[in-house]
Amino acid sequence: MEIIPAIDLRNQQSVRLYQGDFDQTTLIDQDPVKQAKQIETAGLKRLHLVDLDGAKSGRPVNRDLIKQICAETNLKVEVGGGIRTLAQINSYLTSGVSRVILGSVALTDPKLVQTAVNQFGNDQVVVGIDGQDGKVAIAGWLEKSDVSMSSLMTSMVAVGIVNFVVTDINKDGTLSGPNVTLLAKLQRDFPTTAVIASGGVTTVDDLKRLADAGIKSAIVGRAMATGDLPLSTLAEVSDNAG
Repeated sequence: MEIIPAIDLRNQQSVRLYQGDFDQTTLIDQDPVKQAKQIETAGLKRLHLVDLDGAKSGRPVNRDLIKQICAETNLKVEVGGGIRTLAQINSYLTSGVSRVILGSVALTDPKLVQTAVNQFGNDQVVVGIDGQDGKVAIAGWLEKSDVSMSSLMTSMVAVGIVNFVVTDINKDGTLSGPNVTLLAKLQRDFPTTAVIASGGVTTVDDLKRLADAGIKSAIVGRAMATGDLPLSTLAEVSDNAG
């Protein structure tokens, strides 16, 4: 199991939301760069960054801070939130980011995703599918669509996407365990892809259940911050997987 610690950025700080609600924000760390260095020191290799301000506004807001994290650590950084254009993708990928996560545009502008895959490769372009009750949510989860998560995944596989960050909004930030049923079904239905679990992971047992369901990567956010899954434990699980 590859463990990917998550830092959500808002107003230049590390925070966590509850079920994507911007009105339910918990401050995690006033210095995200320091937090990223602690993650690296613990022995973890990858970092999942979400520009919450960007997701809400539709344009990258915390790019300078993200660039600083890339410059001051050797972590493989993946970034999502507010990425809507090829120029923004290129800007991130040329400033130290390993891969970008496209969310809303996967639904609203699939041709852009295809162009991005053709231009940058499917190892650097990931699609994030965020859903509630099986339906896709966009614009920082502020808008719900009538499109199913499965049908969006189908269209994205068709344009060459192989890595998907799948988030059940009902689980995100709740410490209530991941939606293993949903994640396992998507992984079974799309066996040529890698479903990266996001939302609700709280215990080592959660990670074991995901692994048993065929999930090879999991993003951990709130549980890392609360100490339910401290960095030492995450590093151990990741090392054992390796």
